Amino acid sequence: MKISIKRVINICLIVFSVFGTTSACIMKPTTNISSPSNTSTSTSTLNPIVIPPTHVGEPIAWAIAATPDGDLWFTEMNTNNVGEFSPATGKITEYNVPTANAYPHGIVLGPDGNLWFTEPSGDKIGKISPTTGSITEYSIPTANAGPFGITAGPDGNLWFTEITKTNGIGKISPTTGKMTEYALPTANAGPSGITTGPDDNIWFTESYVNQIGKISPITGKISEYSIPAANTEPNGLTAGPDGDLWFTEIDGIGIGKISSVTGEVTEYSVSTTNAGPYSITAGSDSNLWFTQFQEDQIGKISPSTSIITEYNVPTADAGPYSIIMGPDYNLWFTELNQNKISKISLATGIITEYALDN
Repeated sequence: MKISIKRVINICLIVFSVFGTTSACIMKPTTNISSPSNTSTSTSTLNPIVIPPTHVGEPIAWAIAATPDGDLWFTEMNTNNVGEFSPATGKITEYNVPTANAYPHGIVLGPDGNLWFTEPSGDKIGKISPTTGSITEYSIPTANAGPFGITAGPDGNLWFTEITKTNGIGKISPTTGKMTEYALPTANAGPSGITTGPDDNIWFTESYVNQIGKISPITGKISEYSIPAANTEPNGLTAGPDGDLWFTEIDGIGIGKISSVTGEVTEYSVSTTNAGPYSITAGSDSNLWFTQFQEDQIGKISPSTSIITEYNVPTADAGPYSIIMGPDYNLWFTELNQNKISKISLATGIITEYALDN
């Protein structure tokens, strides 16, 4: 039986709140990698990596975001930190989240130039200044909301999913800190991934009920769309260059897209079975790039031809998790099980890995 990553994370939240540790929750994918279409790889470890005194245990990068200066910012759920990694120097700086056991997860660059992140266990939204490292936290009105994914909206607000008790979508003003929450029509939907669509609506995945949702930032009206295949567990979501929304199916056949105009869903099978596609982003090459957590691969799909190409991550049991396009127009992703941040070159398909520990 395949691992349901999202459900493992929810179990981790419970374990963390009770025992104060997530050591039993670090996931190891099954290694059974098919030969990819392109296997060009290289590895690099930058030394020395500077770890400040705030570090306790090994940093494990979960979600990732980038700032215009080229630095990568990431959440460390296991150490309750937000980290900053400079690809130019290899230096890592970590900033401790004020709320203990906050379990920071989603992170995104806000319209105000700050990094905004979710605290699933702390029931807060955090903000960190990339210039000073100062962190400000904002409490969510509803208890046990479980904020998870986060995105910058077209209205200047930050929008986030509430995956646990609240079962809804929230927004926060970066200028006032005011929050508004919207309950989903479907109970126990498990909203997780979230992004702004080409239609200026906020789109999100409903992992537990096999649906894609959207909410109007103007009216707050919510619409939900069923995925044709059963039990796909949709997760990551991004706007594509074709005007559609593209999403991953952790337990489905691979990758799906939904029309922002009609709501019609189309699904595409990845070559590797049980790959566990998790996070997805649009590349500057007009392709969609995604992580395949279970089989240690990075995939890409062309929206014009539907051709899928897969690339092996050099390190076994890497657990590629979150992926973004960086300021250098390459793709950057986290390796959940190996304490690394890695880059895949758009020009060559070569993967370079950077260790986050010595």
